[in-house]
Amino acid sequence: MRSKEFETYLDHYRMVCPEITEEELSYVSDALSISVYKSKDFYLSEGQVQNSIGFLISGLIRAFYVDDKGSEITTWFSKENEYVTDYPAYIRQNPAKFHFQCIEPSVVVNLPYTDMQAGYRKFKNLELYGRLVAEEVVVLLQSRIESFLFQNAEQRYLDFMSRNPTLFNRISLTDLSSYLGVERQSLSRIRKSLTQK
Repeated sequence: MRSKEFETYLDHYRMVCPEITEEELSYVSDALSISVYKSKDFYLSEGQVQNSIGFLISGLIRAFYVDDKGSEITTWFSKENEYVTDYPAYIRQNPAKFHFQCIEPSVVVNLPYTDMQAGYRKFKNLELYGRLVAEEVVVLLQSRIESFLFQNAEQRYLDFMSRNPTLFNRISLTDLSSYLGVERQSLSRIRKSLTQK
């Protein structure tokens, strides 16, 4: 019998790729494991090779790097029902360029890289699922780049909040301002001016 965590993960396969078969899901299920983390634990550290891709069942994880001044620069937040990965590094099995730290206690389902690749070769719907997820990652990364090219700080803030309404009370102003590329004081001013409109 599959755990509820495994079923939550497999439901993502069903949602993304409705054609998927029970045989294909059983193949995935047999390879899965669960990891449990406390707040402030690291899921992955810069320089490590991610041997399994993680799918966040519950909790919240922040990706960041440390710049040459020693400041932590937030690059991403992963919430429930999202993958936790430095995807370009993962698919090449290169060392991660970012730290992934739990903001909240988190439960992650892990699928080993070797099983994922073997599944792609063995089952056409697993390969399709992988391609669809990869396409979504490309869209998200491109949207992030374009937000810095074509939006001002207020637009980036509004866009982030519309895409992530559940995160408002779960992340600090410091982490959010770092993610948006603005000073914390500037973010406070943006939020104040928006509440007065």
